[in-house]
Formats: sequence, structure tokens, C-alpha cells
Amino acid sequence: MFNFVSIKVYDVLGNEVASLVNGKQNAGYYSVEFDGSRFASGVYFYKLEAGYFKDTKRMVLLK
Repeated sequence: MFNFVSIKVYDVLGNEVASLVNGKQNAGYYSVEFDGSRFASGVYFYKLEAGYFKDTKRMVLLK
């Protein structure tokens, strides 16, 4: 069964700064690497959407 999966990263102002995953995927375990080298240190949010599931979490990027 395929579900649409999206993982996006936002800055504190709500602007989308990166889209890590955007498409249909089978159920299972996956890993995604986020290269924050072009972003300033600070607080960012990532939003995961998979089917009916939606979750937003905070992350701190330190350099």
C-alpha cells in the first residue's frame, strides 16, 4: 500500500527552507539525512505527513 509522504523543514517565521521527502512510498522504515550546512544556527521545525498522520517537531541546529 502506498501513502503520500512529505517531510519539510521550516524556519521560525514559517518559511519552507527544505523539502526532504515528497512522494508516494510503501509502508516501512526509512531514514533521511538533512544537510544543514547552508543554514544558520537556530531553531527550525520539521513537519512529517504520511497518509492521515501529521506531526510537527522542533529542532535546534548548532554549528
